[in-house]
Amino acid sequence: MKNSIFFHLLLVAFFGVSCQNSQQQTSEKTVSKKPNIIFVYLDDLGFGDIGVNGAKGVQTPNIDGLANGGVNFLNGYASSATCTPSRYAAFTGQYPWRKNAKILPGSAPMLIDTTQVTLAGMLKEAGYNTAIIGKWHLGLGTHDKDWNEHIYPNPNDVGYHHSYIMAATQDRVPTVYIEDGDVVGLDKNDPIQINYDVNFPGQPTGKDNPELTTMKWHHGHNSTIINGIPRIGYMKGGKSAIWNDVDMADHFLGKVKNYINEKAKEDKPFFLTYTMQQPHVPRTPHPRFVGKSTLGPRGDVIAEADWCIGELMKTIREAGIEENTLIVFSSDNGPVLNDGYYDDAVEKLGDHDPNGGLRGGKYSLYDAGTHVPFITYWKGQINPTVSNALVCQMDLFASLAELVGSNMKSEDSENVLSALLGESKKGRESLILEATTRTSYRKGDYVLLPAYEGPEVNHEVNIELGNLKELALYNLKKDPAQQNNLAKDNPELVASLLKEFESKRGADYKNTSALELK
Repeated sequence: MKNSIFFHLLLVAFFGVSCQNSQQQTSEKTVSKKPNIIFVYLDDLGFGDIGVNGAKGVQTPNIDGLANGGVNFLNGYASSATCTPSRYAAFTGQYPWRKNAKILPGSAPMLIDTTQVTLAGMLKEAGYNTAIIGKWHLGLGTHDKDWNEHIYPNPNDVGYHHSYIMAATQDRVPTVYIEDGDVVGLDKNDPIQINYDVNFPGQPTGKDNPELTTMKWHHGHNSTIINGIPRIGYMKGGKSAIWNDVDMADHFLGKVKNYINEKAKEDKPFFLTYTMQQPHVPRTPHPRFVGKSTLGPRGDVIAEADWCIGELMKTIREAGIEENTLIVFSSDNGPVLNDGYYDDAVEKLGDHDPNGGLRGGKYSLYDAGTHVPFITYWKGQINPTVSNALVCQMDLFASLAELVGSNMKSEDSENVLSALLGESKKGRESLILEATTRTSYRKGDYVLLPAYEGPEVNHEVNIELGNLKELALYNLKKDPAQQNNLAKDNPELVASLLKEFESKRGADYKNTSALELK
């Protein structure tokens, strides 16, 4: 009898331990499963343009929900103060000045080489489905590409399985969608012609035919008129393929929803780059959002973008994948009000500060040019917090490589995964920042701005550019508005930072180009 009882207890203990081990293994498998990753990238959204960072006149409850449920970074950066360079850095993990990256015309060839490592390529090799939906602006094809044929190379040739994009920006031709290298809805009997230098005979322009426009240009945007909006560059033909500006947010969102619903059914994880066009010009909110803010069209398209985020989260939750999806939210550069069209962005600003107390803006070497909203969200894995860690979009490559177990490397990306997951308040120690070929050096709380020739202010956009006659040193923790130049009082610190900067950046950092708004 005693032996029977002992044997029974032994069986209970054995199965109890086995069950516990099984639960532990199941838990470990759940945690170790590669998450879906969604990189939501807005266009010209300033640090102060969202509610959690002090926005006024426009409400962003869905973006705020990500920030309040994840990590809201107070020192999150794009690499650059303009879109093409910052996107290059985010997608490759390499400083854009190594590639001499500048704002590209819509006709530019692909900036990323097909042999180059990319964020999407790394994740593709790690077993991910990869897609980009939205703005691209990193060039397509070659110099002599034919828009009426398959375009090579395109995003599918640098790491993405699927792409549904606009070539450049909403204000640049060609004003068509491109799916996997082919223009969507194109009638070959009405071929697309693009030229950024010379107009086509008989083609109306915003400059010569203002009576045909529904949106008035302020500077630069006075070439071919499409949907009543004068654009940058000349375009002829392709009428069946031309997008509807006011439907663009809905159009891209629909593609995003379809992609998530399709890939959520697969065992393979996905990486989605959702590159939204808001609040870049021309600001064309859908009629549902007109008047949703007190800031005019600029505020209305921010409200529209926030709604898109809400729909994105609703889709993720309904697909049952929220707890296995890491979301990174940011903007490609800082804000600008008048960026080429009269749309009341300046007149209706009120007490809203898109910069969030920072100096400068888009195109500027001052902090507001690159210091942008930066949020990470992963339900059940990230505990809500606010972080002062210094992080950059360029670091997504190394950080996500660590997350998914990839050994691939990129030249300038640093592993700040612990900071992105809210496990550490320590990010990278230093960062070279860029604005229209000029560079500065951020280390710790300090930023060093070398002296550069050029105008102090670009009056067309009314933004201080950060061109200084003398080198400047600012403590961004104590002086985020960069009003107190500490250089003369800290010669040793200046010398040390300048030496570090020059060793990393190279002695040719003063070889710069003037800002061209076109």
